[in-house]
Amino acid sequence: MRVLVTGGAGFIGSHIVEALKAHGHEPVVYDVRPDPESDVRNPYAVRQALTGVDAVCHQAAMVGLGAGFADATEYVSRNDLGTAVLLTAMADAGVRRLVLAGSMVVYGEGRYACEAHGVVRPGPRAVADLDAGRFEPSCPQCGADLAPGLVAEDAPVDPRNVYATTKLAQEHLAAAWARATDGTAVSLRYHNVYGPGMPRDTPYAGVASFFRSALAREEAPRVFEDGRQRRDFVHVRDVAAANVAALEASAEVLPGGALMAYNTGSGDPHTVGEMAHALAEAYGGPEPVVTGEYRLGDVRHITADSARLRTELGWKAEVGFADGMREFAMAGMRGA
Repeated sequence: MRVLVTGGAGFIGSHIVEALKAHGHEPVVYDVRPDPESDVRNPYAVRQALTGVDAVCHQAAMVGLGAGFADATEYVSRNDLGTAVLLTAMADAGVRRLVLAGSMVVYGEGRYACEAHGVVRPGPRAVADLDAGRFEPSCPQCGADLAPGLVAEDAPVDPRNVYATTKLAQEHLAAAWARATDGTAVSLRYHNVYGPGMPRDTPYAGVASFFRSALAREEAPRVFEDGRQRRDFVHVRDVAAANVAALEASAEVLPGGALMAYNTGSGDPHTVGEMAHALAEAYGGPEPVVTGEYRLGDVRHITADSARLRTELGWKAEVGFADGMREFAMAGMRGA
């Protein structure tokens, strides 16, 4: 299979390229880093890149929470306009298979249960609560403490920042393309991806990269809130394997005409504090410092159930938390 990988020179994209080669496919890298003309917003360049292509793995995007609403125009342009240009060119070229880099951020807060009211959906956290160090959402009906749980793909979506909104819009565009063309579209809703080649020291880098960079400077990682916010840290090689599984899935598993969404996580949630401690221990650096600071667009807990991906596409995460964090820390020591 000849597969166009947009963002193929990037963090996740480059691992997908290697995974495709390992499975006997022919990846075609399309990325602005080696070639500024290779922008998904460039209709001519996209049409040229699609020549002879059987499928597209769309990883190109502006990622991360960003530095504030000032980035909104750039996020929408790169993520949503870029996706629309790509899908239009795919429709014209007769390319009918798409795997999209989705994100768990489309859910907003995770799944919560109140002892008295069952499953509830707390609204955005109030600034006054965050300033006072009250980080846990409470029941919107009675104010009681909530128990966080796993989010399934059929949970309501509730994006809480600009980046999350653009990721949801990408899914809607892909769904419309699939209906119009009878194409096969998959959104892999990535959790917190980490691993070799992860960007560092930019406003859009992941928290694991920030922590590792601090340790490389012999500084203590600074953990926001109280460090107890729960995430699912999934290794980039496992994410690459999920993309290959989605591309290789049969028509019986992935029929055309609709978008299928799959949570893509390790299935082994950990707190941000636990991740910081694991990196510090592996790096031999200073212990993390819990700051109580916060970012208004962040959610408290978001961990999802990846059972559908395992059951339907035969994928499972292979890299465990301890081994993956140790490898990531060692890569930082080597400058990778």
